[in-house]
Amino acid sequence: MPTFLGRRSARPAGSLAAATLAATVTAALAVTGAIAVSAPPAAAASAATVTVNAGQTRAAFPATGVGMNVAVYDGNMNHAAVPGLLSAAGVGMIRYPGGSYADGYHWQTNTVEGGYVAPNTDFDTYMGTVRATGAQPIIIANYGSGTPDEAAAWVKYANVTKGYGAKYWEIGNEVYGNGEYGATWETDHHASHSATTYATNLLQYATAMKAADPTVKIGAVLTTPTSWPDGIVGPGDTMDWNHTVLSIAGTKIDFVVVHHYPNSTSQADLLTKPQAEIPGMASTLRSLISQYAGANAANVGIAVTEANANAYKDTSPNGLFAPDEYLTWLENGAFTLDWWDMHNGTDCSKVTTVEGVSDYDDGGMLSSGASCEPALNTPFAPYYGTQMITKLARPGDTLVPATSSTALISAHAAKKANGDVDLMLVNKDPGNDYTVNLSYNGFTPAAGAPTVYSYLKNAATISSASTGSATSQTVPAYSIVVVQLHPGTGGSPSPSASATRSPSPSASPSRSTSPSPSASKSPSPSPSATPGGSCRVGYSKSEWAGGVVANVTVTNTGSTPVNGWTLAFGFPGDTQIGSVWNATVTQTGSAVRAVNLSYNTTIAPGGNVSFGFQGTWTGNDANPAAYTLNGSACTLG
Repeated sequence: MPTFLGRRSARPAGSLAAATLAATVTAALAVTGAIAVSAPPAAAASAATVTVNAGQTRAAFPATGVGMNVAVYDGNMNHAAVPGLLSAAGVGMIRYPGGSYADGYHWQTNTVEGGYVAPNTDFDTYMGTVRATGAQPIIIANYGSGTPDEAAAWVKYANVTKGYGAKYWEIGNEVYGNGEYGATWETDHHASHSATTYATNLLQYATAMKAADPTVKIGAVLTTPTSWPDGIVGPGDTMDWNHTVLSIAGTKIDFVVVHHYPNSTSQADLLTKPQAEIPGMASTLRSLISQYAGANAANVGIAVTEANANAYKDTSPNGLFAPDEYLTWLENGAFTLDWWDMHNGTDCSKVTTVEGVSDYDDGGMLSSGASCEPALNTPFAPYYGTQMITKLARPGDTLVPATSSTALISAHAAKKANGDVDLMLVNKDPGNDYTVNLSYNGFTPAAGAPTVYSYLKNAATISSASTGSATSQTVPAYSIVVVQLHPGTGGSPSPSASATRSPSPSASPSRSTSPSPSASKSPSPSPSATPGGSCRVGYSKSEWAGGVVANVTVTNTGSTPVNGWTLAFGFPGDTQIGSVWNATVTQTGSAVRAVNLSYNTTIAPGGNVSFGFQGTWTGNDANPAAYTLNGSACTLG
């Protein structure tokens, strides 16, 4: 049976046209029968101490934070079970059309030069899966064999013709693999493969694509700091890839793109990589952005659009690595990390045994249903590790510092708007339970046993129980636990603990997580907010039966800046707002209030700000008919 090669840059072996991955496997979601081997009894518990600083902020948890790659050679990319599985794992960003395939992919024909494309993987079908998941798309424009005009036409089709609101666009995949440094895995038909050529062409792509839709965000491909070929000066350039690209295009881009596939020599070594590598990488990227992006530096985000382990891909080590990888990047300012990938396939001759169970060397989070694997869509360990993030934080929550006394226990914490604090503990020791003593700054937990979610070694489910206390928890060997804590006396939220954005503002939309938008608490606009004065509001939407994605643009038509803004409007029908980006939005009945975030407070004269949402409706999704900005009426347009 045809399979995929194991890494994102590789193309499928041979032709997959004769059969897709679904050809001989069940199409039903099959969690039963997944890996379900009990962990052996652990030795006596070791001790550790974790301290949570709930009064400090590391980053806002973005709606796009937990991402996933999909590929057009995957015939099960849009399987009916996929949206539910991705939504349950908290996936808010889905990347398309698939790694290095993107640099040979022509979207109008849904074809790849020299590659196989499975049926029903076209752009519109992909967008149906994105919407059904409740996620946002991130799309790779074809740099290798495409043109700026082709990319601009894609933007126009996506956002003008179809109204999909596809905001995030990368220009090429791993373009530095085009032969500039000797390796040639990436398609690139340009006469020159230098970083200078890429950056110059990148500007042409950005200009053409923003002419089609000025609201899109353009991402530049960088090499991952400290990883090959970072620091190497290629032929035709005077600096290395990152300095060259940013020196030419740094003021014109909206985010930078890196990939993270840490090389590890053992299970224990793999589990050190998030803390050992990510803070330094993120710091280097932020320094480069500050050096070259000028006044726009604060608005340039960091996207990690591919990540995975190099071994132990389907078993417990990668199950522990996945949430550590996601959360450490988000804590250090990334607005998304997109796992490689959803279905990836395997070479059944490479099956090994890791921690007592079969590892298929399959880079997907879900089984592709190959003959040696569990049934199609069976979750592997990284899926459950990622799903544990949903027990810790949701979009709009604040990631706060948590420190551990031992490297064998990773700690991540989140503060909720209602004052709750959740804490994730990852035990990287395969043979020992840990008794973890917990302490808090800026938070007083309620007495009694908290709710604790657990993902145990080799398990095929996440369990929950009221156990331990707010000051002591036992974390089993090779497991992840999330402790959910309510505030006790003196534990109400303090102003310093309110949610703030990550350092990647323009690319870090926030999303409300309350099932009922009216239940969320709306922050008041800044006391120094200026009146709305002259303003114009544009409302565009893409609508389908029961669902809508809308974009709202507020333009300052006056002669003085608007400093701090609240836009108020009402729905004539029964539209209910769900996911939100680029504003804090609350709804009471039909009345809606949208308030600026920290990075889009000011609307300059003649300037504008935009925010958007995904919503639901039953009988009437009519557009709002009137708006006020800081209490002053706006015109429609």
